Amino acid sequence: MAGGFGTNEKGKRAELYEGRVTSYFVMACLVAALGGSLFGYDLGVSGGVTSMDDFLKDFFPKVYRRKQAHLHETDYCKYDNQLLTLFTSSLYFAGLTSTFAASYVTRKRGRRASILIGAVSFFCGGAVNAGAMNIGMLIIGRILLGIGIGFGNQAVPLYLSEMAPANIRGATNQLFQLTTCLGILVADGINYFTAKLHPWGWRLSLGLAMVPATLMFVGGLFLPETPNSLVEQGKLEEARRILEKVRGTNKVDAEFEDLIEASEAARTVKHPFRNLLKRKNRPQLVIGAIGIPAFQQLSGMNSILFYAPVIFQSLGFGSGASLYSAIITGSMLVLGALISMVVVDRLGRRFLFLQAGVQMITSMIVIATILALKFGTGVLLPKVDAYVLVICICLFVLAYGWSWGPLGWLVPSEIFPLETRSAGQSMVVCVNLFFTAAIAQCFLASLCHLRWGVFILFAGLIVIMSIFIALLLPETKKVPIEEMSFLWEKHWFWKNIVRSSEEEAAQNGGSSEMKAV
Repeated sequence: MAGGFGTNEKGKRAELYEGRVTSYFVMACLVAALGGSLFGYDLGVSGGVTSMDDFLKDFFPKVYRRKQAHLHETDYCKYDNQLLTLFTSSLYFAGLTSTFAASYVTRKRGRRASILIGAVSFFCGGAVNAGAMNIGMLIIGRILLGIGIGFGNQAVPLYLSEMAPANIRGATNQLFQLTTCLGILVADGINYFTAKLHPWGWRLSLGLAMVPATLMFVGGLFLPETPNSLVEQGKLEEARRILEKVRGTNKVDAEFEDLIEASEAARTVKHPFRNLLKRKNRPQLVIGAIGIPAFQQLSGMNSILFYAPVIFQSLGFGSGASLYSAIITGSMLVLGALISMVVVDRLGRRFLFLQAGVQMITSMIVIATILALKFGTGVLLPKVDAYVLVICICLFVLAYGWSWGPLGWLVPSEIFPLETRSAGQSMVVCVNLFFTAAIAQCFLASLCHLRWGVFILFAGLIVIMSIFIALLLPETKKVPIEEMSFLWEKHWFWKNIVRSSEEEAAQNGGSSEMKAV
């Protein structure tokens, strides 16, 4: 079959791919990318709401009384309350369990189905939280939000990577991170204004989560399914039609043949999660399913986002100034995402990871030094030190915004083969949300007990993350998504593992033939 395309080497037809960026492709990706706004809005709104006095008085009076007792002090332990952090992290525990159900839906019913389910669940969660009368209702609402994020984060990065041409896949996939950052920024702005609306401002902040969910659902009704998913479901004619429409040409034979071959391989896999554990998928398992999603959270970034208002208020900036400072960090995150979109397909994934590592480590060390010398003694920070602290936090957020933030979703979504792609993405989301929840649950307690040392801990983890990338991740820019497996065969470390698995499979095949004879 491959011979008609000018090459007899199965799976290596990338140079024969044709197409252009069409308006149909752009609109489909913009709608799908709205899924990131759900994740981002929650990241931004949670920290702001948990610093609002009206919210604390209604649900966490002990924290409110402690806060008032230390109103003018810079106290690390002011907000250390496990029930309060459970309010935040319950969403992520719900998300990491629901993503396995999302894997089944995404594989059997398509990426679009999971996007729609995620939108409905997130809408219901926002409604329940807005009308919450007790902590039980708050937790139920957070669980529904978590299910929405579990489905959305599982499907959207896959959708964007599968729809995109190889030469702009990085920028396209990063629409997810851009909308996540915009969601955070919008949430910070909303919190800034709703904090002044007493006593129901927090309800408005939580209830407005229904807006991005509505946009995502309505847009999702008109989304086309990805050609990869349609081929996987056996809908070849529709898959070819969508592929031609997305690429803007009917000369899609080479790419379509690659999709069919990938689908044929996928159909032989009855247990995709079990298949992830095989030696031939070891690079994807270690890098994509475990390493990158775990390290994305162990950088400490989401901890800063969750509690940016709390951190700045603890620094003595005041309640209004704390939310204003959160808007500044949110803006840095958006700027970082935009920079990454522009350069990721030129400079590559590895460069951004490693450059940002240096910047993030330096920022964390400066932050830790200032906090060790000046913070936590019951007095306000000198203005010069406070400004340096904010600048370092912004530089850290900016570096994260063009590296681990977007690439933490991009790289895993592009390296899994079709037969394990849905299962692999579920593992990505599960590991990501597990560490998100664990860090959210532990961060304030760690800040309280380790004090400035927690930032040294994060700096050390970033050193390990950077070494991990330098040694184990090959460059993936402009490599077609269905030809990614060839990278492992050339990598200094992974080639031995992948080739040994192929040799083992060949020997097993030979043994079977001998037995048959």
